[in-house]
Amino acid sequence: MTQSPTALHTSALTALPLLARGKVRDNYAVGEDRILMVASDRLSAFDVIMGEPIPGKGALLTQMALFWFDKLGHIVPNHLTGDAPESVVSAAEVPQVQGRSMLVRRLKPIMVEAVVRGYLAGSGWKEYQQTQSVCGVPLPAGLTNAAQLPQPIYTPAAKAEAGEHDENITFERTVELIGPELAARIRDISIRLYQEAAAIALTKGMIIADTKFEFGLTDAGELVLMDEVLTPDSSRYWPVEGYADALARGENPPSYDKQFVRDWLEQAQVNGKPWDKTAPAPRLPQAVIDKTAAKYREALARLTA
Repeated sequence: MTQSPTALHTSALTALPLLARGKVRDNYAVGEDRILMVASDRLSAFDVIMGEPIPGKGALLTQMALFWFDKLGHIVPNHLTGDAPESVVSAAEVPQVQGRSMLVRRLKPIMVEAVVRGYLAGSGWKEYQQTQSVCGVPLPAGLTNAAQLPQPIYTPAAKAEAGEHDENITFERTVELIGPELAARIRDISIRLYQEAAAIALTKGMIIADTKFEFGLTDAGELVLMDEVLTPDSSRYWPVEGYADALARGENPPSYDKQFVRDWLEQAQVNGKPWDKTAPAPRLPQAVIDKTAAKYREALARLTA
């Protein structure tokens, strides 16, 4: 895959063994106890990785995650080591990691995605229309698309194998998977993380509609927040302005995530037919790439202003 001068689609570090390539992150082993997480500029939609990178995306995601790890560190420990990512690669490979990487503790991942919803949107809205509940959590009648919930709800998902869709599950199912004590701790910590983050974001004129957290365990059994946290890739961010109008119309508010790309792909044609949401993806026009990059930049600028 060729790299543009300003974007990194796929890292290629030779100084460290590659552990895994995710949709966005390339993870490398650093000894037995650490991982170098490199956030590329890849973008996935409908579980398909786009061929064109979004310049600056990986650095923005990393800066936003570091912002939130710092703000929320009093609630739960996180996986950051505090060591410089540049310290574990060769001088020639520093440009591939600088500004877009985290050097983190190696943990035993818990195979449950901790999803918290403060607003009704996306798959939650679809499910509510059918059952008046989301992941087994009953909700009041009469809610509309994008409505704020009476209080945040915890709607976990079972982590899928690479390339598969995560599956929404009930809290009771997480108890079966990981035990009652750990399931309850993850639920309670996730809701608190969401509530504190949502309050901070609101002071910056941003609504966090929903988000997902991932946790791991140390060898000693300590629960640790890991992966990315509260980025536009893992969270639905809406600007406060325009929210009330969208709510009144029953529409999705404009968002800071990759919804703009999804909307374009929904209309995209491949060989004269609508794209079937399987690889390869249609080639993204430069205007879509530029607008998506601008959305990510605006989200970080507002949050850290």
